[in-house]
Parts: sequence; structure tokens; C-alpha cells
Amino acid sequence: MQTPWGDFPVSDAHTHFFSRRFFASLAAQMSADSDIVAGTLGWHLPPEDPAELARTWAAELDARGVARATLIASVPGDESSVLAAAAACPGRFFAGAMVNPLAENAAVAPGLQVVCLFPAMHRYSLHDERVAPLLDQAAARGCAVFVHCGVLTVGVRKKLGLPSPFDMRFSNPLDLHAIALRYPRIRFIVPHFGAGYFREALMLADLCPNVYLDTSSSNSWMRYEAFDLKTVFRRALAVVGAGGLLFGSDSSFFPRGWNYDIFEAQTRTLLDLGIAAADARLIFGENLERLVQET
Repeated sequence: MQTPWGDFPVSDAHTHFFSRRFFASLAAQMSADSDIVAGTLGWHLPPEDPAELARTWAAELDARGVARATLIASVPGDESSVLAAAAACPGRFFAGAMVNPLAENAAVAPGLQVVCLFPAMHRYSLHDERVAPLLDQAAARGCAVFVHCGVLTVGVRKKLGLPSPFDMRFSNPLDLHAIALRYPRIRFIVPHFGAGYFREALMLADLCPNVYLDTSSSNSWMRYEAFDLKTVFRRALAVVGAGGLLFGSDSSFFPRGWNYDIFEAQTRTLLDLGIAAADARLIFGENLERLVQET
């Protein structure tokens, strides 16, 4: 992709894969059909075959010049969809999936590259004894582990009138500190700069070299703080350096497709900060490629 620092591969660490099963899950909660859910949201209903959706995403990334992306299956139990997507476009996607450790028979599916934990959403502590087996499996299989911390708002649920009974008690990045030390071989990813727990996320990443911060979304949590995106990047770079950051767009649905506006805002901010081309390459792709390859 052509960037302000030159032409180099860009990889997106945070893209949601909204499969037909994702829509079916929402539809079941509404006692409605999936096409009603899609119509209410103004989104395209994806095809039944996740491989077809994967090819749509590949074409979208081609059009934007994006080399690779992590696809996150965004409802527990949907690992098969994202694995099928990755298989349909070899070398194009990293397969990530939301896993609820409280669910019966919770496990890391073979082939999964990123295990995604949402403690506040599923209402558990990272120190719950039921989390350890998943972490043990992730360590043994070389998976990265994504842990959502901070404010968690799911706009889809709000728009559909569905409740979001999340529990913020389980959202502090510092809860991950002892675990990251216990599992030094696991690469942990905290999205959205900690989503409101920015100070705590910086402390965590500073103390644990196996913790990375992803830059994804509009970072609307900044409204709780007296600083802007430039300040966030400046402080993050000062503490963890370019090697500790992963660019993410938080893209998710069609017809919007890949969220170029997020990429543009972040490149403009980093350009204003005067970062070197080598650091831009790390943030916008090389860190993610190394992180997944090392796992």
C-alpha cells in the first residue's frame, strides 16, 4: 500500500468476521430472521458459505491495498467460519475467534491463530480457574491471545434493542499482569489502547514485553480523557515504542467494508508526530506478521 512513508505491505490486526452464524445468533435473541437483522442494521446479509465472505473480504482488501488481516469470529462457537475463511484464501488472513472460557467444553480450536477473550462481556475474571486451560492450550499451540479491556460497547446490540449485561469489574488491563508473566511465550494483544484504561494498559505493556497494544477503532474512549489521538500515540510510543503497537481498523461489515477512515486518521497522526519510516512499517504490519509467525 502507498503510505506517507512509502510503499510497503499493511496488515490489519483487528477485523471482525460477521458470518451468517453471527447474524443467526442475533436473530435468535430477537426471535426474528437473519434478513430482518441485516435490514434493521442496513448491512448486507453474508452468504451461507464463509468462504464466499472471505473472498469478498479479500477483494475488498485488494481494492484498498491491504496485504493481510486478522479476521475475528465475533460470536462464541463460530471458529469453523473463520477457519474456513482462512483456508479459502491461503496466506491472506490470520484466524481469530471469540472464546468464552465459561462455556461447556470451551477449547482452542486446531488451526486458530488468535484466541479472543472478552472478560467483561462474559462476566469472568482472567484469574478464574476455567481460563487457565485455554491459556495452556494457547501456549502449547502457539496462539496469540487477544484480551478486550476497558469500555465495551456493542453498537449492533444497541441498534437492535438487545441488552448488553457486561461487567466492567473484569475489564482492567492490570488483571492481565500476573498472567502475562506466567505465560511469557504467549503474545497478548490489548485492543483500543486499553479502551479507557490507557494508563493501566501502558503500565501493563511496559512491565510485560509479551503484551502489545492495538490501535483499532475511533478510540471514542478518549472522551473520558483530556487528550486526543496524537497525545495517545505520543505517550504510547514513549512507553512501549513502535515495536509494541499493532495497527487495527476494527472493520466489520458490508457495504462499508474496510474502514479506510481509521487508517487515514492514524497515518495522519503519526505523520504529524514525525515517526520514521521504519517505525511506521512496524506499526502497520511488521509487528503483526512477526507476532503471528513467532507464535
